[in-house]
Amino acid sequence: MKRLFEVRSPFFVPVWRRVVVVVLVFGWALIELSQGAPGWALLFAAAGAWCAWQFFFVFDQRPGGPNDPNDPG
Repeated sequence: MKRLFEVRSPFFVPVWRRVVVVVLVFGWALIELSQGAPGWALLFAAAGAWCAWQFFFVFDQRPGGPNDPNDPG
């Protein structure tokens, strides 16, 4: 289950992929809100905020950095 939420993957090193994920998640929150589902909208907005935090404030794309998924330590 931990791997499902692993956002510090080399897959996300290109900035455009991180932007696309954040935009899609927030976009889905807007779709849910427009359909009258505020609970799901809140859930997806929280997921979008978490992704934005992880991708743009915590993410370290340098190899060997503190968030390197290949670092055994």
